[in-house]
Amino acid sequence: MTRGLVRALLTFFFPGGLFFLAALGFLRPQGLPPWCQTPVAALPYLALTFGLVFGWYFANTRMLLSLLTLTFAHQTLSAWPLDKDPASLSHTVFAASAFLIPLNFLTLSLLKDEAIGSLWGIVQMFTFLLQPFAVWWLCDPAHSDIAMALKTAYLPGWSTAWTLVPQPALLVFIVASGLLLIRFALRRHPMDAGAAWALAAVFLAYHGTQLAWSPTNFFSTAGLIVFLSLIQAIYQETYRDELTGIPGRMAYEEATAQLGKHYALGVLAIDQLKAYSGAHGKSVAEQILKLVAPKVQAACQAGRAFRVSGEELTLLFPHQSALEALVELENIRKRIESTSLALHDGRRIWEGARGTPGTGRKDEYLPITASIGVADTLAEKATRSMVIKAAYRALYEAKAGGGNVVKRGVVSSLSLRRSYGHSLAS
Repeated sequence: MTRGLVRALLTFFFPGGLFFLAALGFLRPQGLPPWCQTPVAALPYLALTFGLVFGWYFANTRMLLSLLTLTFAHQTLSAWPLDKDPASLSHTVFAASAFLIPLNFLTLSLLKDEAIGSLWGIVQMFTFLLQPFAVWWLCDPAHSDIAMALKTAYLPGWSTAWTLVPQPALLVFIVASGLLLIRFALRRHPMDAGAAWALAAVFLAYHGTQLAWSPTNFFSTAGLIVFLSLIQAIYQETYRDELTGIPGRMAYEEATAQLGKHYALGVLAIDQLKAYSGAHGKSVAEQILKLVAPKVQAACQAGRAFRVSGEELTLLFPHQSALEALVELENIRKRIESTSLALHDGRRIWEGARGTPGTGRKDEYLPITASIGVADTLAEKATRSMVIKAAYRALYEAKAGGGNVVKRGVVSSLSLRRSYGHSLAS
């Protein structure tokens, strides 16, 4: 639990929070050292160029449209600097663009990311490209009543007197940021955290106009945060299993390449998973695996847990024998056995014992246990494939004996003779 929380906080605060605080500290007029003015001046072009290139290469519509939204907002503020007359055209542009940006960021987080060349991707792009014309339409004196709705103070003036951002836009900023934080808490996706921090930087761009801060610096920061969040998301999708969130096949391959000659390997399977999948559907089995995998990862202190494929989890213990790993594997088995799961409405899995908040009288309680097979490389000439086979044999023996047990496997002498004979023949 603690490790998962720390990992979630790191994902949330890095890199978005770090860059936001750096921008707040250094990109204000009084906080910008003379020696870095030239690099900072190039920041907008670098963020836009790299963002568009990577967004196009990875077919990430969310990235592209986020950058286009930021570019549009920056250009509108540059073309119509805010003046002192509240009824002026610049105030209408300011209010409309400040209202649209958080709305766009929230919408992009809710929409499924489609390929740029697909029909839905083209519709999304076209919809966002129409927004400059919507702002231009609001600037027509004939539609001044609609534009005024974006500038009207609906709450007492003293509550928002600290900022020039109109109340409707301020409300959308708050709501969009809150929903993005909720989405991150539910999904732990870096792009949601990045969007929340980017919105904070965008708010500084608008709010800072009354303090003579350069909007360009903060729009650039927002673009850079979105770009780095995409890189972080790509890394996470590459090295982490999509269903469970624990390290996946590529991370496993890299870890095994660095193991050396002395290690133990365990294979864990939920005893009831196939039965629950057959009785309640694949979705229920996936939810159980999604709940159990982080618990295994958190309890695996001396080793690392991976989901390589299928329903089993693989555990690596560098520099340990199977006998040394047995103690930790037994603790993992007990932790899974003590987990209480409830099936709600035949579809959703809840964690909690009977009578705890969130569970109902009609919920079906699903006991779960785990069988674990483990083997090591202590046998001379034992290869990784031999250790894996031995661990799986031990797992099958554990399940055949009723499950809920950790069983130690031994690399068979027959496999060693075959391996040795093959090496002599070659």
